[in-house]
Amino acid sequence: MAWPLIKYLPARTNFKFVPFAAFAAFLSIAAVLATFASVFSGGFRHNPVELYQSAPGSPMNKLGVMMGEGFNLGIDFRGGTSIEVRAPEPIDLERLRAGILAVGVGDVQVQGFENTREAVVRFEVAGEAAPPELMDQVQGRIRAVVPGVEFTRIEVVGPKVSGELFTGGLIALGLAILLMLIYIAFRFETVFGLGAVLALFHDTILTLGLFSITRLEFTLTIIAALLTIIGYSMNDTVVVFDRLRENLRKFKRMPLGDVVDLSINETLSRTIITGCTALLALIGLLVLGGEALQGFAIAMIFGIVIGTYSSVYVAAPAILLWGVKRGADAPADPALAERKG
Repeated sequence: MAWPLIKYLPARTNFKFVPFAAFAAFLSIAAVLATFASVFSGGFRHNPVELYQSAPGSPMNKLGVMMGEGFNLGIDFRGGTSIEVRAPEPIDLERLRAGILAVGVGDVQVQGFENTREAVVRFEVAGEAAPPELMDQVQGRIRAVVPGVEFTRIEVVGPKVSGELFTGGLIALGLAILLMLIYIAFRFETVFGLGAVLALFHDTILTLGLFSITRLEFTLTIIAALLTIIGYSMNDTVVVFDRLRENLRKFKRMPLGDVVDLSINETLSRTIITGCTALLALIGLLVLGGEALQGFAIAMIFGIVIGTYSSVYVAAPAILLWGVKRGADAPADPALAERKG
């Protein structure tokens, strides 16, 4: 039988990754620089000094506002009007969204609750709040699309609150990476933690770059996707580092580059299978999840691909830059020749 196809995967590979580490580092650095150029060019399209001074809040929030100019921010970060509705029958969310868009407002988000009998409608308007005439049109359209609807709450999210929300999201990403550094340094040693954090910064920055360069809408769900990517990438890196630590103890006289290659090869099948399994689920989410989940699925797909790459070509080769304690005075392992073959 030809199934399962997984049995055709080689049990052991002998690829050479370290010789290409310098070229991979060049590509990664170029991609990171392109991301910074794209993100900060948005702020510099305006007068950066005036933009910084006019932004509300703390200096950190002002910096977040400047960075936000490099993204196509969604309602969560730009501000807008939010309406909570309740209906006696399940609400057709796509029809409701299309109906509100027909009024001529900006971006529209619709989220359902309680078996879609309750929903939250968010839409973007110019200024602090929607004009009364526009609100009447929106509410009239909702009544036409959803018979028997009740409006339970209406509120306005201003640009100051939205700017603070964007800054808070960036701070959450930074704290997540810092906690990962502490975890890896505690479980392994500091040099491993630096390599892992380097990979996390790499994955996070490049995923941000994807949304900045392509101008895909950047919402709170993208922040959630970035935090998930950090966790996935760290899990993948820990697997490689755990095998690397074992091999450093077993092959104490093998060149460090060979130990890195050996460790990556021994975990490669697990890395590929895990990544492909996650990608299959995410591709289904991208195709069937609708427009509301499209950004999240794209971010996760890109993050898993780039996270797998960084585990192989950023985190592990970074150990070569700083070296690691090996106890080289121990006797050579008799299986060394067989392993290298």
